Amino acid sequence: MSVERLRPGRIAVRDVALQLGHGKQAFEAVTAVSFDAEPGQFICVLGPSGCGKSTLLGALAGFVAVTRGSISLDGVAIRGPSVERCMVFQQHTLLPWRNALDNVSFGLKMRGVARPLRHAQARELLRNVGLAGFERHYPAQLSGGMQQRVELARALVQRPSLLLMDEPFGALDAQTRLDMQELLLEVWALARPTILFVTHDVDEAVFLADRILVMSRQPGHIKADIEVSLARPRSIDSLTSSGFVQLRRRCIELVREETSGARLIQPKPAPALRSISG
Repeated sequence: MSVERLRPGRIAVRDVALQLGHGKQAFEAVTAVSFDAEPGQFICVLGPSGCGKSTLLGALAGFVAVTRGSISLDGVAIRGPSVERCMVFQQHTLLPWRNALDNVSFGLKMRGVARPLRHAQARELLRNVGLAGFERHYPAQLSGGMQQRVELARALVQRPSLLLMDEPFGALDAQTRLDMQELLLEVWALARPTILFVTHDVDEAVFLADRILVMSRQPGHIKADIEVSLARPRSIDSLTSSGFVQLRRRCIELVREETSGARLIQPKPAPALRSISG
C-alpha cells in the first residue's frame, strides 16, 4: 500500500458542554469535557448508551454546535463541517446509484478535481482497502464488510486531518469485524490521520487505541483517560496477551460502574394468584 502522509491533526477540547433539543425538551448531553489529542493518535471513546459519545463526535465533525467551551483542530476553532474532518458511520451512506469507484471519488468531484486524477486516487484507495477489481460494483452488490471498506476509502481519499468513526463495524459479524479492525490499523499506520473512534465494544477499543476515553452516563464527561501501552503493530495474538486482558478488565469495570448506576427500576413482582378451591 502507498498512502500519502496527511496533515497534522492536533485536537484541543476545552470544558465543552453540548445541549440537545429545544425549549422545555432541551437537555445537556455532554458536560465539562476536556482532552487533547496529538497528531496521528488513535483514540477510542467508550461509555454506556446515551452518554453523549456520538454527540461529542458530531461536535468534532462540526454538525453539533458547542454550548459552552471550545473545540479546535490544529489551533483553528471548529464551527462547521470541513473536508479536513471526515466521518464514518455504522450504516454505510454510499450512493446506491454510483459504483464503488464513483462513490469514493465523489467528494473529489465536488471539489472540482479532474476525472482522471480523482479516479486514479480512488482506485489507489480501493486497492489499499482490498477492493481492487470491485471498482465497478454497486453498493447492493457488496457485502456489509465491503461496503464499509468503500466508506473508509471514501473518507481517506479526502486526506482528512481527523477521521471520526461512529461504531463503524458495529453491524458486522465477528470475523468480518476483526478483519476490518486489522485493515483499519494497516491503513492508519501508513496515513496516520488522528482518529476518534466511538465503540461499545471493550475488546475493540483496547485492540485499536493508543488511548481510551471512558465517559460517564448522561450528562457525559470523561471519567477516565487510559493509555494503551500494547506494542504495535497489533495482531490477533494481541487479544490473548496479559496486557490486553488487564486493560480489558479495567475498562469493563469502569463502564459497568456507569451502567449499573443507570439500571432501570425493576418492576414489582405481580401478586400471586389466589388458589380457587371448589
